[in-house]
Amino acid sequence: MRLYEVNVPAPSSLDRTTAASEDLDLVVAVMRRDRKASARLVELYADPVYAYVHHRLLPRTDLVEDLVQDVFLAVLTNLAGFRGESSLRSWVLGIARHKVEDYYRSRLREPESALDEDQQGPAEAPPDPQLDESLDRERLQDKTRRVLESLPEEYSLALLWRYWEKRSAREIAACTGRTEKAVERLLARARQRFRRRWNDA
Repeated sequence: MRLYEVNVPAPSSLDRTTAASEDLDLVVAVMRRDRKASARLVELYADPVYAYVHHRLLPRTDLVEDLVQDVFLAVLTNLAGFRGESSLRSWVLGIARHKVEDYYRSRLREPESALDEDQQGPAEAPPDPQLDESLDRERLQDKTRRVLESLPEEYSLALLWRYWEKRSAREIAACTGRTEKAVERLLARARQRFRRRWNDA
């Protein structure tokens, strides 16, 4: 399993040593099937994991609970791999990020569907800097959420991966098994549809 680290402010060396010791103690207790320790692990990280997954699955908030459960199942399954080289919080959020990207990857690996009339128009549309800036700046605001919810899922996921996760078309292509050109066409159609819905909203 690939794990990703999440940057956190650097504490003092004393705080770091104490936190690392507490993290390792908690991990050892959970691995010994201590129910209180398992409950403590979930209590400590449920809120940050839920917030992370919720923001990155917008507008598919109906999937958040299931994915959060998947994250904690993966955490419990892979605790033996925790070495204390980062904080337990960073390690858990790394698994959450991996699970979110797995979801993006699985959905965008599916065969490209005949989504709408955009397929009939030009496959390529020049990037719109104003739209790009708007997506980045206002992605959590209500109008953006509503527009994303109105798009076919393939479009909303492509836009989220590109602008929320800051992934290039090449990176998305590598993760999904599509060609870079196919990803660029998908993003062009998604931007075109987003722009149209944004202007109509």
